[in-house]
Amino acid sequence: MMWLTGTNGSGRRRAAARLAAGVALCLAAVAPARAQEPDRIFDKSTVWRPLTPNDKLVVYGIDDPAVAGVACWYTQPEKGGIKGTLGLAEDVSDISLACRQVGPVQFKDKMKQGEVVFSERRSLIFKSMQIVRGCDVKRNTLIYMVYSDKVVQGSPKNSTSAVPLAPWGTEPPPKCADFVK
Repeated sequence: MMWLTGTNGSGRRRAAARLAAGVALCLAAVAPARAQEPDRIFDKSTVWRPLTPNDKLVVYGIDDPAVAGVACWYTQPEKGGIKGTLGLAEDVSDISLACRQVGPVQFKDKMKQGEVVFSERRSLIFKSMQIVRGCDVKRNTLIYMVYSDKVVQGSPKNSTSAVPLAPWGTEPPPKCADFVK
């Protein structure tokens, strides 16, 4: 860190602050943003391990952050063992998805087709899981797709779920086409 050595302390502090800001920007670019933490609903062990946590399937629930009244649940495998405990295991890409209308649907803003609803890393660096949303204008249905990808090598396993917009109580359903950019 030759460039941090300066003639005075304030120069080193400014250089350290620039370094910290640069690292924060890099981490923000690599780490996908999360609007919310998913709710862990339950898990089921699939591989028993005697001294470390088991491999398991875990069911999570999330609310669509831009569409009130819609929730999604996804099931993903989580590795146990020593690597899983330390967060070094790469989880496989098999993820299932189910989304439903759970109340009156209200769009909070305009949306783009294929907009990210939720994202999380699936390995230390290279793999991520994304849930994206679109609108089937003809059928007035929200379509959600979950997929996993790798930066280095693709592994595009996916699952799709549809939420036909229906009346809730006496309110007619909104048209998703009215909210597509």
